[in-house]
Formats: sequence, structure tokens, C-alpha cells
Amino acid sequence: MKYIVVLGDGMADEPIESLGGKTPLEYAATPVMDALSKQAEIGMVHTIPEGMKPGSDTANLSVLGYDPEKYYSGRSPLEALSIGVPMKDTDIALRCNIVTISEDDVPFEEKTILDHSSGEISTEDCGVLLDAVKKELENETYQFYLGTSYRHCLIWNHGKVVELTPPHDVLGQTIGQYLPEEELFRGMMKKSYEILVNHPINIERKKKGLNPANCCWFWGAGTKPQLSSFEEKTGKKGMMVSAVDLLKGIAVGAGMGVAQVEGANGGLHTNYEGKTQAALKALLEEDYDFAYIHLEAPDEMGHQGSVERKVQAIEYLDARVLGPLTKALDEKKAQYRLMVLPDHPTPIRLRTHTSDSVPYLLYDSTKKLNNTWNYNEKESKASGIFFAKGHMLIDHLFAE
Repeated sequence: MKYIVVLGDGMADEPIESLGGKTPLEYAATPVMDALSKQAEIGMVHTIPEGMKPGSDTANLSVLGYDPEKYYSGRSPLEALSIGVPMKDTDIALRCNIVTISEDDVPFEEKTILDHSSGEISTEDCGVLLDAVKKELENETYQFYLGTSYRHCLIWNHGKVVELTPPHDVLGQTIGQYLPEEELFRGMMKKSYEILVNHPINIERKKKGLNPANCCWFWGAGTKPQLSSFEEKTGKKGMMVSAVDLLKGIAVGAGMGVAQVEGANGGLHTNYEGKTQAALKALLEEDYDFAYIHLEAPDEMGHQGSVERKVQAIEYLDARVLGPLTKALDEKKAQYRLMVLPDHPTPIRLRTHTSDSVPYLLYDSTKKLNNTWNYNEKESKASGIFFAKGHMLIDHLFAE
């Protein structure tokens, strides 16, 4: 038996008036999910423990079977694992987004955060910008490490865990009240803006109508993580397929394999086909028992507040991942259990995450059911099946 999770990050949402009162998941054309749902169990799962912030870090730990209340030590340390940062026990890791803030002629604190991803800037361009920041801000206490696209890492030697605001939580707002209380971090952010605002790459981006990547934004502080082995915990050899350093870092910490997929960038136009093939290769050729296919695009489109593109991201997941994946497994006559779900909602209305429960679909190729429902928030809730603790759901996937 093979096991697969296809996770549409932030895919769950609220009913939207422009979609006729449907959620993006209800509205999207998803023939593969619709067909699977007729032969599947659907239900709801709560992935964010009470009192914890709703993020892809805590939520994906839950889906992988790790209780965040026990295993979570901060978001950035997990990403640091992915990019090979040699963290010491005394280090604090922080996410360093390179974001877009307004360039109007007002004091730094009165500027507005416009885009947490700088228009999904390429890793290559962002690497040049980060090098410019490193030349002026890096020292024995603070070291910068290149990640993917706009997502990078800052290591604070002998630091402390500090409360910092995620940039995607405050889009469109004046930044002053959300800047770090630590004077050093505030100063580094302000200095990064001075370094980047007139950088040649940003001048060229603005000429092309693209958002400039003009400011470092620190958040997600945490200590070196200590995850137990996924294979020892579950008895399954697992492969992670994701463009996002956070997910790769969780996999590294859990001793899972990590697929390298060219063109996988965490955006709407990622290499869906390459991700699908990487999972199939792991399951059918490399003797892996479990593949976790993570797709970031629905979450990114939710943060952007784009109804149309969030619907498109869900349709791409259905047509370019689920369709080819199930077709190939069926043609090989493989026996498999497949789970489809978001990690958390990212409602268009809010442009950030919530802690609400999310719908899941569980399909078993060896069991032919005869249901009338489709997979979405409303019908999954109506099923009456509910997992109050998200980290217990994976045991349900592995149960036969």
C-alpha cells in the first residue's frame, strides 16, 4: 500500500459573494476531486492547537503527525534546516522576508506594507539583493542565509526568542506599530530599505511594473528544532515534495527524503508536473511508502486577495497534480490511500491565515464507496466526521 497527502496550502476559505456565495474550493472546476469524493470519506480536521498562531508551520506539523504543542520551536528554525544552516543550540533563527513597502516621502515608520512576497521575486534576483544587505549588516552576531524567492533566514548568535509580526498578517497597513521592539532589528530593517530602495534590480523591476523588493522584514523567531524520526514514528518511509523551505525543513528534521524539483517555486506557475513525477518516482521506483505533495499557490493567492487566481490554483492542483497522479497509480495497478486537504484557511477577505477547521478527503483505491457528496468546506462539515486534534489524522490515513 502506498500513501499520499496532497496539501493545498491555505486552500480553505469562506463563501464569497462574487462566486455566488461559494468558497473557491466549491466554485473551482475540480472534476478529479469530485470523482474521488464519490468514493471517499470526507470530514473536517482542526490542525491548529488552541492558543497557537495559525501558520503553515504548526499546521503542516499537525498534518504530518507531530503535535505542535510538543514539537514546535518556531518557524524559521525549520526553514534553516532545509537550507543547511548550521544552527547551534544558542542560536535563534528568524525568517527574513524581502518585502515591498511604499516608497512615498514619509518617515520609515509611516510607510505601508504592500506585498509580503515582492511580486514572487525570483531566488536569483533576491540573492543579489540579499548580498547587498549582507555587505552592510552582517557581522559576528547576525548572519544572513539565502532561501527561496523572497523567503530567507537570519541567524542571531546568542539571541533570544522575540515576538515579531508576520508581514502577511498586516498587508496594506502602516508598518510603525508592527516593527520590532528590539532597536537593533528596527534599525536593520530601516537600513535594509535604504540599501535596497534604489538598487539597480529594483529600479528595473519598477520600470517593468513589478513590485520592488525593498525591505527586510524579520519574524518567526525560534530555537533549534528537535523532531523525532518520521519513519520510526509511523513505520513509513516518507518523501517531501515542496518548493517551500519550511516544508523541506520539517522533512529534514524528521529524517524524510526531500525531492528537488526544477522550476518548483511556490507560486501559481510552479512546476506541478515535475512535483507529480517526483512523487510517483519516489513511490513506484524508489521504494518510498509515503509522499507529501505540498502546493503553496492557494495560500499565496489568498494573501494577494485574488479570488480568480486562488480558484485557478485549486484547479491546477486538481488537473495537474491529482489527475496525473491517480491516473499513473491506477495504470500501475498500485494500491494506495490518498488524502487531500489544506493545512489552514487563508480567506480572501482577510488575506491571512485563520485557525478554523479544514476539510479533508480520504480515498482508498481498494474500497469502492458510493457517495453523492463533493469535497468542499460545507459538505465536509455536513458529513459529521471531525478530528479535533490534527496530528491524529495521519494515523487515520495509515489505518487500513
